[in-house]
Amino acid sequence: MLVLKRKVGEVVRIANDIEVHVLAVEGDTIKLGFEAPKHIQILRSEVYDAIKAENVQSVISSDQGTKGILKQLMKRSLRNDNS
Repeated sequence: MLVLKRKVGEVVRIANDIEVHVLAVEGDTIKLGFEAPKHIQILRSEVYDAIKAENVQSVISSDQGTKGILKQLMKRSLRNDNS
């Protein structure tokens, strides 16, 4: 982890096309501004974690649905084989 001290008005550059601006310090809160190309998604960590958890839950639900469909198809196949 890189740790920096910056003052209001200073900028941190990430690669060639991302800038993090220190806009204000208000008590124990720092206000940051981000400049990045539109194709780069910038999220607060709690939002990122919520999206990630939702995606995992979606995969689990989808997997359970797929298993149920496969079971139904197997039952139908077995019934047809026995006919």
